[in-house]
Amino acid sequence: MVLTDRFREPQAAQAILEAIRARSTRPLRLMEFCGGHTHAILRLGIPALLPETIELRSGPGCPVCVTSATDLDHAIALARVPEVILTTFGDMVRVPGSRTSLAQAKADGADVRVVYSPLDALQIAREYRNRSVAFLGVGFETTAPMVAAAVLAAEAEGIRNFTVFSVHKLTPPATRAILDSGDVALDGVIGPGHVTTIIGADAWCFLPEEYQLPCAIAGFEPVDLLRAIHALVTVVEEGDVKVINAYDRSVSRRGNAAALQAVSQVFEVADVEWRGLGTVPQSGLRVRETYAAFDASRVFPVEVFPAREPAGCRCGDVLRGVLSPQECPLFAEGCTPERPIGPCMVSAEGACSAHFRYRHQPDRHAQDHADRKPDPAGSRPEKGA
Repeated sequence: MVLTDRFREPQAAQAILEAIRARSTRPLRLMEFCGGHTHAILRLGIPALLPETIELRSGPGCPVCVTSATDLDHAIALARVPEVILTTFGDMVRVPGSRTSLAQAKADGADVRVVYSPLDALQIAREYRNRSVAFLGVGFETTAPMVAAAVLAAEAEGIRNFTVFSVHKLTPPATRAILDSGDVALDGVIGPGHVTTIIGADAWCFLPEEYQLPCAIAGFEPVDLLRAIHALVTVVEEGDVKVINAYDRSVSRRGNAAALQAVSQVFEVADVEWRGLGTVPQSGLRVRETYAAFDASRVFPVEVFPAREPAGCRCGDVLRGVLSPQECPLFAEGCTPERPIGPCMVSAEGACSAHFRYRHQPDRHAQDHADRKPDPAGSRPEKGA
């Protein structure tokens, strides 16, 4: 607590806010690529504290939300295999698939269990040697090392009834996909803290080098987030586009070598489908052929019907930053956390969930955005204008 308390001090936060207000003179649209950041920003009421020149938008920072309907349907089909115990994180159980959910599959008799770690799933495999235990591996670069470690542990122990259905995603390729689409014009990126702890700050150098966009890596406390915003305001005002590590107590330039090595050993990079983005080249992780015995998709081939999205749900557009959750016609009407229609309202990191939970807090930018149509790329002032 002593370590984090200094990043929660009101006086320090107020001083940074004043510096932001004094420094910001031009319109600035920033996107955070982390669902944890979205929830922290809204919980802390940061949008209402910033000057009118600064607008924040959420990106595809929720791994549950970006899991495609096809992959979810595949997981549900896997759960229905009689000898399989399907294990996964709690948020995934309630996400609606094309026709049903893991929660409904469980109610229908499938053995679906919530775990807090892939190592919990491995322990279940130890205890139920006569059953097959499949772990639905969902997450970004932060969770992939834990799943890789579980596979390596299973191999070392000779546990052959443990498999992984990997739908892991990689963050930088999704960032590229959003920028290349031209659906939303950005002036800077708030980089994900936990992800970058693994992959390192240098992984974001492509933003200034190829897209002339600054990136500031942020932590999750008030001072962390405001420092990152202030850094972005400063470099934009000065015309010095670069990557700023505003979370250096956790993030290094090259990341966690041991974690990256474990992931590289078990997984290989592949083209995968994202909700809202479609198929993004080299943006996911699949189990290598060397570890095929631990790949649930190889061990248990199942039939998956063509996927379909929930009628009226705009989760994909929210994930791309094209519109705010309030612009979805289902938001807070037909779609709520208690009765979610789309994954963005289910997950603890989902943007719709965050906006619903903190919707009574003032957020003039969200309201302004809800009052206008999404802007095409290029509608923002050119850099230096």
